[in-house]
Amino acid sequence: MSFDTRAGTRGGKVPAGRFVRMFNKLAERWLRRRGGRVMGLRVLVLTTTGAKSGAERTTPVGYFPDEDGSWLIVASANGAAGNPGWYYNIGAHPDKVRAEVDGRTVTVAPQQLRGSERETVWKRITATAPRFAQYQEKTDRELPVIRLTSQR
Repeated sequence: MSFDTRAGTRGGKVPAGRFVRMFNKLAERWLRRRGGRVMGLRVLVLTTTGAKSGAERTTPVGYFPDEDGSWLIVASANGAAGNPGWYYNIGAHPDKVRAEVDGRTVTVAPQQLRGSERETVWKRITATAPRFAQYQEKTDRELPVIRLTSQR
């Protein structure tokens, strides 16, 4: 399944800059040592390969456990008009995606959810974390929901 959600024409500001990079590195270290939550969300460390650079990239991403044991992540970018960089990295190199969750690192198969399947999990996500509904209201793009399934 393709990762082809287009950028929108309006949206919130994408968190960027030195402070965000520093916060992400601190969050990654925290998660690797202790696991758990950041800002009230369960968070995993997502490792992708850069779509343009080919370099390995890591970023903490909020996740929601799915009923089948997989993890759901949302390419929200704070409700920005554009998708986050990791979304494009997954699309370019879906076979090179890893997730660090609860002290273990696993290779995952990413799948973008669409249609009724997306709507079903979207309702669960926004019931658990209403901020994602607010992100959706900021932008005119549909926020991609990605299922990460462990490739043990």
